Amino acid sequence: MAGSFHLISLGCAKNLVDSEVMLGALAACRYELENEIEQADFLIVNTCGFIQPAVEEAIAEILELVALKEQFPTKKIVVVGCLVQRYGKSLATELPEVDLFIGTEGPARIGKLLDALVKDDEMEKVVLPERYLMDSNSPRILSTPRYRAWLKITEGCNNRCSYCMIPSIRGKLRSRRGGDLIAEAVHLEKMGVKELSLIAQDSTAYGNDLGKSDSLENLMNGLLSSTSIPWFRLLYLYPTGVTDRLLDLIAENERIVPYLDIPFQHVNDRVLGLMNRPYGHDFLVRLVEKIRAKIPNIALRTTFLVGFPGETEAEFLQIEKFLQEIQLDHVGVFPYTNEEGAPSENFTGQLDDAEKIRRMEHLLQIQAPLSQALQQKYIGQVLPVLVEGVSSETDLLLEGRTMYQAPEVDGRVYINDGMAQSGDIVQVEITDAQIYDLVGGIVV
Repeated sequence: MAGSFHLISLGCAKNLVDSEVMLGALAACRYELENEIEQADFLIVNTCGFIQPAVEEAIAEILELVALKEQFPTKKIVVVGCLVQRYGKSLATELPEVDLFIGTEGPARIGKLLDALVKDDEMEKVVLPERYLMDSNSPRILSTPRYRAWLKITEGCNNRCSYCMIPSIRGKLRSRRGGDLIAEAVHLEKMGVKELSLIAQDSTAYGNDLGKSDSLENLMNGLLSSTSIPWFRLLYLYPTGVTDRLLDLIAENERIVPYLDIPFQHVNDRVLGLMNRPYGHDFLVRLVEKIRAKIPNIALRTTFLVGFPGETEAEFLQIEKFLQEIQLDHVGVFPYTNEEGAPSENFTGQLDDAEKIRRMEHLLQIQAPLSQALQQKYIGQVLPVLVEGVSSETDLLLEGRTMYQAPEVDGRVYINDGMAQSGDIVQVEITDAQIYDLVGGIVV
């Protein structure tokens, strides 16, 4: 054994895939995962640096590791990911207790970098490798339950939203080849995966940097024909990239779950223009109507960014009206934060934090009864549910998710009758609906 490590993964599912590649790379170099942080030789944190709250969370986590190192001076602290890519060598000055900083392109190399760290204390403290695109041969150990996984189909982003630092952190759009993604999906199916969620910064941009034959629709056809995975889930779709062909494909294939995550960010034309999002209110209304016409049982998730510089009360309340009229199944709301280097940092009309929080909380209060009302339609239906295991609320219940609930962000199904194993897809008759969660029993 080369040494032991404890890994903390922060941020989104895309970041988690990077952490899984690190787990694989470290295992290949004979480093052993240690669940007890006090027992580990290397304390590794994979950071998010997308928005200021994520930066603050990452710094707080690092400072906790620094405090632990003060008690155990032989431990090595390694910081990886977006925070490093964004702030570079300045971190080495601000956090001298950290032994090694590795950028977003380094997960597959981390084992060899730790080897070098052990051999040479004089090595460069900040390592920012050239752009890297994982493939089906990349070392990867799943951290999710065996029956579900994320499939990261691209890196980077070519959109230039005025508030977002992802292109500068992660680089330009780089799509993985379809055949390589299919090979990974085949491997994941052999491992027992029953729900595969496709993720990217903008999933609808998949293949734009490749050839005409590379598109999200063609990739989905390849995944469907090459595997028998029962549930495919599409996440992080850009509104203008949702094509008729994609919707028809979902409508025709039960294995693509009737669920789409499409971040709208706002509905006011002027604010969307300031955000550099190339669509408006009427486009979003027509998009939702078209989706529902083609896939009547669809569940839609979106996110809104409130408190954008210059957003008036009337423009903000347009989102409330949209929610009440359009009736979306799942809604996330986030307060705008200034990001160093983003164009919107210098926009006029900056709002104070208290007002941003007020607007966020107001929309969430508006959405809660709408969600609860929408959930009522499931009562009396028998729905396939992917069982996650014993409920975190009580060991007297099982819990799982319907096709209409994505992992980690949406509600649960609490199963109060019947027995099943984690990873089973069972038929559940829904008997009760709460704001976000459903209740029901297994039917044979």
